[in-house]
Amino acid sequence: METVVHPLKPVFDRNSRVLILGTMPSPKSREAGFYYSHPQNRFWRILAELYGAPLPRTNEEKTALVLSHRIALWDVLKSCRIDGADDGSIRDPVPNDIAALIQNTKIGTIFTTGTKSAALYRRLCRKSTGLDALPLPSTSPANCRHYTYEKLLEAYRILLRYTNDREMTTDVDG
Repeated sequence: METVVHPLKPVFDRNSRVLILGTMPSPKSREAGFYYSHPQNRFWRILAELYGAPLPRTNEEKTALVLSHRIALWDVLKSCRIDGADDGSIRDPVPNDIAALIQNTKIGTIFTTGTKSAALYRRLCRKSTGLDALPLPSTSPANCRHYTYEKLLEAYRILLRYTNDREMTTDVDG
């Protein structure tokens, strides 16, 4: 078990309306210097398909994809003790200052990826932000047995309601 201090800056701009929070970057993501960078993580495939965009390959393309759809990325934790990428092994979690980030943006909706990030957000961040988080399933390769690509895509479709003005105004079914 090693102590990991979050090495990545949040991705956001003044137009960000939605914040997606993971737990802590995996070793592969820390190595690549960007979120969801394990080659088998399905996050970028899902977003590209949802928004009809080409699959982003570089960190710059990934940044452009999320920002063009008013999505911000960060993680719940600033530091913790963890075994590799195993969220279940997290000990001594210290939260990022999510409240400070959202104060200076138009972010009004927070999503978490995976059950551990949802639980940590509720326990460590909810009170300071004043916002509940909507949990999404993890896109990690470790979650392939529980969530097929098609099930993930359907779960993530909710993002369209919060990031696409046309979807927001025409979606009368809720």
